[in-house]
Amino acid sequence: MPRVINGIEELKSLVGQQVATSDWIEVTQERINQFAEATGDFQWIHIDTERVKTESPFGTTIAHGFLTLSLLSMMSSQAVKVAGEFKMGINYGLNKVRFTSPVPAGSKVRGVFVLKEVKEIEGGVQNTWNVTVEREGAEKPCVVAEWLGRAYTDFA
Repeated sequence: MPRVINGIEELKSLVGQQVATSDWIEVTQERINQFAEATGDFQWIHIDTERVKTESPFGTTIAHGFLTLSLLSMMSSQAVKVAGEFKMGINYGLNKVRFTSPVPAGSKVRGVFVLKEVKEIEGGVQNTWNVTVEREGAEKPCVVAEWLGRAYTDFA
């Protein structure tokens, strides 16, 4: 169950804090293959399960960095929900993204969400989240991102 935050004022009170952590999500070879199909990115390190055994330093296929990044939406919906009179929420983009370590096929990842900023905008608020994607059993995170979302209470 996501952490429920009751409105903008409670959200503002959480700036600077770790707000939520998502569930673990398994990054299967099937998910990697589907992402390759959807994006046209068929680089062998992602899909060639035989070649990676001898030619890759990882010994197995690894997820596309953008696949791991795209899981932020699922992680966010698992981790946190801001309740209130919102008509729409949108992904506004990213200020920074770093792919800091690989995600081998079969790994589990989760997102840790720290609220950096809540800013009033016309018709709603813009939230800036520092998100760290952790891989189960790894010392180093696999993605570090500054992610912006907008929640609208009114369409001006």
